[in-house]
Amino acid sequence: MKQESYPHKKARLGSRWKDCFAVLVMNLWCYPALILWTLTGMVLFPFIFGLCLVFLRMPADRVMRLFVWIYGRGWVVLMSPFVRFKREHMERIVPGQPCVFVVNHLSFFDTYCMALLPVYDITFAVRSWPFKMFWYSAFMRLARYLDVEGSTWEETLGNSRSTFAAGGTVLFFPEGHRSRDGELQRFYTGAFKIAVAAQVPLVPLCIEGTDHLLPPGRKLFRPCTIRLRALEPIPTGTYSATDAHIVLRKQVKARIARTLAAMRAENTP
Repeated sequence: MKQESYPHKKARLGSRWKDCFAVLVMNLWCYPALILWTLTGMVLFPFIFGLCLVFLRMPADRVMRLFVWIYGRGWVVLMSPFVRFKREHMERIVPGQPCVFVVNHLSFFDTYCMALLPVYDITFAVRSWPFKMFWYSAFMRLARYLDVEGSTWEETLGNSRSTFAAGGTVLFFPEGHRSRDGELQRFYTGAFKIAVAAQVPLVPLCIEGTDHLLPPGRKLFRPCTIRLRALEPIPTGTYSATDAHIVLRKQVKARIARTLAAMRAENTP
C-alpha cells in the first residue's frame, strides 16, 4: 500500500484544522446573532404590524407574510459571512402574478431561504404539526398559512383561490417532509391539483446545499453554498383532464430531478 507523503498529509491536516476553526467561528456568531434577531423581531413586530395596518392599509395576513419574508432576509444577511447564497433565474418569477411554487425539501432552513425569492406574498402550505407549536401557531394563523392535513380539500382550494385573487402565491414542499439522503422522495398531488383547479401557473424551484448547512442529527452549522433556482413556469390552462394533476406532478418531479442532478454536477470539482 502506498503511503501518503508528508507534505500531502500535512496539507490535509491543515485543511481539517482550518475547517474546524471555520465551523467554530460560524457557530459562535450565528447562534447568538439569530437569537438576537428573533428577539428584535418579536419586539418590533407590534409596531411594524400596526403601522402597516393604519398607514399602508394592508390586510393583516399580508403584513404577516411581509414580516416573515423580512425575517428570512435578515437570516440570510446574518448567515452571509459563512454561507454563499446564489439566486438563479429569478427573472422567471413575476411579482404580483399568482402562481403555485413547488420546491424540493432538504432542511428545516429551506423555509428561511424562500426569502431569496423576489416576492414576499407567499402563503406556505404545511402539515399540521407546526400549528401545534405555540411559538409558531399564532403567526402562522395570522399569515393564513394552509394546514393541508387539518383542512378539507374544499377549504384548501378555497383559501388558495382567495390568495390568488389578491395577487399572492402559494408554496408547497410536495415531498411533505425533509429528505434524509438528499434524493427526491414521493411527491404528493395537492400542489398540482390546486394549480390545475385554479388555472394558475406552476413554478418549480430547486434548492441545493441546505442539507450541508445543518446535516440531519447535527447541532453545528457548517459553511456551505446554497443555491435556489427558478425553473420555467408551467401554464396549467391546457391541463383539464380528471387525472391532469398526476401528469403534471410526474413532469415536474422529473424536471426537478434533472435540474438538481445538473446543479450538483456543476458543484463537483
